[in-house]
Amino acid sequence: VSQSRYLGNLTQIVGKTVMVSGTLLASDLAGRKSEMAYQLAKASAEIKRDIETIITANQGQTAGSSGSSARKMGSLLSYIKTNTNKGSGTTAGADPTTIGVSTRTDGTTRAFTETFLKDVVAKVFASGGTPSALFVSPAQKQVVSGFTGLAAQRYQVPTSGQATILAGADLYQSDFGVLQIVPNRFMRSRDALILDPEYAALAYLRPFQTNDIAKVGDADKKQILAELTLEVRNEAAHGGVFDLS
Repeated sequence: VSQSRYLGNLTQIVGKTVMVSGTLLASDLAGRKSEMAYQLAKASAEIKRDIETIITANQGQTAGSSGSSARKMGSLLSYIKTNTNKGSGTTAGADPTTIGVSTRTDGTTRAFTETFLKDVVAKVFASGGTPSALFVSPAQKQVVSGFTGLAAQRYQVPTSGQATILAGADLYQSDFGVLQIVPNRFMRSRDALILDPEYAALAYLRPFQTNDIAKVGDADKKQILAELTLEVRNEAAHGGVFDLS
């Protein structure tokens, strides 16, 4: 990719604490062998949702300070600067000033159109990227499914049986390759991210681990945590359409 550079980030600790009473630990529970294992599995799923929310949030990296604020990683929005299409008007949108550190400045919103998408895909390709995924909120996923190309499609109705209504799109064929359209319930509705997965990943300093915590009365406590960061290998391989209504 042109202007290739390795971009640093800070790690962030994510975790949950679960507590199970002695009564539940001693009980013969229907459907599961261990209440503690069940609660830890639920906590692990919650952490994974938290991570997804963090990497799609408008968050810049910060070292934090002892006793007052936690260390935070920079999200995708803090790294995407080269290839963007953003709002203007009364309040203009602005890309992050310092990649990975600054947050985006939100601008006046406008409706998501195919023209905006084509603009950013072309910019990513010109920068050397090969975009293959479009991440959008549930509301914007429905907007993308309403782009002109889908309306031109036909579905053959069988001579017997019921017809199928074709109202959604999973792939978008651009001039520069196919984009998989991925709905994401955790990202902001005002953002649409065009990504090249080869140049973004999660990097773990400490993989998921479970630690025992001191008992509270008759209850056992455990903590599950991980320390990780978003690894953006080249911000010019990605793009975004921002300030969407």
